[in-house]
Parts: sequence; structure tokens; C-alpha cells
Amino acid sequence: MAGAVAAQAVAATVGSSSRARAESMTPKGLLPTGQETLGPFFPVRIAPMHDQDITHYPGKTGRALGQVIELTGRVMDVKGNPLPNAQMLIWQANAAGRYVNPVDTNTAPIDPNFLGVTAFGVDAQGRYRLRTVKPGAYPEPSGTMRTPHIHFDVANADYRLVAQMYFPGEALNAHDLLLSTLASRHRKPEDAICKPARTSEPNVLAFEWNIVLLT
Repeated sequence: MAGAVAAQAVAATVGSSSRARAESMTPKGLLPTGQETLGPFFPVRIAPMHDQDITHYPGKTGRALGQVIELTGRVMDVKGNPLPNAQMLIWQANAAGRYVNPVDTNTAPIDPNFLGVTAFGVDAQGRYRLRTVKPGAYPEPSGTMRTPHIHFDVANADYRLVAQMYFPGEALNAHDLLLSTLASRHRKPEDAICKPARTSEPNVLAFEWNIVLLT
């Protein structure tokens, strides 16, 4: 990623982060990002990639199919302080809704140019940036469809957060077996949904999602 594009992504993250923090403030500080299930498609191997651009497969020249997105955000504590030592493991389905995990029996095609898993650390201000493709919806065992989402496993010191991030405006959001139940589990559904962000890059959608650790 060119330095200019990275700088733009960081600037967008900083500007929108303050808005997200204000929306999530309580008298006791920021609301921690809620814990969620790992799901059945947790990577079976340690991520071979430590790249923040997973629109390509290691060692291949092709590019992943689907809508390219840039996701930025910050990892912070409940006081809004950045957590520069946080480590992130991220995994997702491809644009057709298929994971590379061998237990995924979905008949959707595997994308040979998309691994769908990576691991990396945040920067000194707790910021992260991920370039990927928007994941597709997929059927789950009970017969319903999972709305598009990305899995996060974030660790800092002695605290670990497992979360799922969703996209705004998705028709399946209201019926997703996890997202639709957040309110009944005393969680704010809007905190699990990323927000649109600005980008000057054509044909790329930008989003931001901040992560608050209970630490």
C-alpha cells in the first residue's frame, strides 16, 4: 500500500474515531466491545499471513473476487487510551460466502486467490487497517442465512476479545441469528456494525470500526 493511501486511511480513522467514541460513552467510560462466539470456521492453522492486504493469496499474482473494502479503526481501553501492543487475528468468508476451513460444507466456490485469514499488530496509536473483500452471506446449520460479517480475535496483555463485525444496510441484518439477538442480550447492535468512511480510491468501499477492550 502506498504511503499516501495509508496516510489517508489513518486520517479518516482518527476523524471518525472521535465520533464513535462519543456515541459509545457512558458515565463509566466507553462500552467494551461485546464478546461473541468463535464460530465453527475458526482457522485450523495459525495465519500464514501477516499482511494487512488480504486481497491476494501468498505466492500468487491473482486478486480475490468481490468488492474491495478498506477497514480502519482503533483498539483502545474503556478510557479511550490506545492499546499499542494489541494483536489481531482476523478471518472471514470470501465474496461468495465460503470459508477456506475444511469443515465448511457450503457449496459456494472457493476463491483460489483468497485465503481469508491474517494476523498482525496495531500501530503505536492503536490503529489498524485491513484491505480485503466484502464477505458474502452464507447458510448456517439451522437453515437461516448469516449476514455478511468479519471475525476478530484481539488480545492485549491478559485480555482476549472474540467479536464479529457487521456491515450497515444489509437486508439480512434484522434476521441474523447473532446480530438480531444482541439487544435481547443487553448489547447495542449498532456497536457491532461498522460505519461508512471516506476514501478517495475509486471502486473501493471504506468502513471504520473501533474496538474497546475491557482492560
